[in-house]
Amino acid sequence: MGIKLRKEDVDNLIRSISPKVKVFAPKVFEGKGRFSETDMIRYGEIKDLSEIVFDKKSDFSSKEIITPITQTLFFFTEDEFKEAKGEDFTPVIILRSCDMHAIKRFDDIYLRNGFEDIYYKRVREKAKFIVIGCPNSFENCFCVSMGTNETDSYDAYLKVDEDFVYLDVKDKDIEEAVSSLQKMDCEVMPEFVKENTIKVDIPENIDTRIFKSTMWNEYTERCIACGRCNFVCPTCTCYTMQDIFYKDNKNAGERRRVWASCQVQGYTTMAGGHEFRKPNGDKMRFKVMHKVYDYKKRWGYHMCTGCGRCDDICPQYISMPGAVNKLRKAMDEVTSNE
Repeated sequence: MGIKLRKEDVDNLIRSISPKVKVFAPKVFEGKGRFSETDMIRYGEIKDLSEIVFDKKSDFSSKEIITPITQTLFFFTEDEFKEAKGEDFTPVIILRSCDMHAIKRFDDIYLRNGFEDIYYKRVREKAKFIVIGCPNSFENCFCVSMGTNETDSYDAYLKVDEDFVYLDVKDKDIEEAVSSLQKMDCEVMPEFVKENTIKVDIPENIDTRIFKSTMWNEYTERCIACGRCNFVCPTCTCYTMQDIFYKDNKNAGERRRVWASCQVQGYTTMAGGHEFRKPNGDKMRFKVMHKVYDYKKRWGYHMCTGCGRCDDICPQYISMPGAVNKLRKAMDEVTSNE
């Protein structure tokens, strides 16, 4: 059972609860695309449901809302340090099923991986997640193969149809927020994509012998190590630390956590200049195996959610599902060579 609301009332509600509550959703950023005079779709604060882009896939995922690209952790002087204050608003994030599954991966890494990351935890505990449907598959998506095309782990499900909003609400805070609005009970069934054009076949017999396959040589030639695939990926969580020293006092500054990428040069550089996985093919091997092998061994399901953003963004047209679909042949290769 769900509820039907007037869109005008919901828009007024969104505007009235700001700035204590901020609503984020995929929206158009005019002129911010990769090429001149092109637009970009990414997550940003909205004041009106009409700002949400429902019919196109966002270029970036919702992860930049809960784990910002650059985040100050603490400030320091010669004698002391002070933890940076967290955001004092509640984020409400409107996202698709694949990105909701990505939040589960973030929880694994930041909350259930032997420690709790306090910076992530304080945002995660406040955040509300509202899922929107995908009646049709977008280009390069393969979420059905990854089992992330559907979810019931949401605080609310949202559908906007002309002047009306349909909600399936599970969270008591959201239920309370809309309680004063004029509404009507109705049936609300989430719309999730059932089939993608692109499919992947992940063999069950993958093991570390696949490191010796010649399939990775192709990516040494093609990949330019730009790292774009990592930055748009909803499940990539790697970061580096930067200490910023102020010009007016070089003994004072702040420590920041900044997104990093396992695909770029220098990511694995150690003291003395030694670098692991220097060939770009080795970097690609690490990424692919982490998404569909290493992570599953630890958590029981694949890290990749099949959103296809890595394929959308790659300037060399390297395909993640294409690489995954080569794994079976690669295992046959290394097995026959033994």
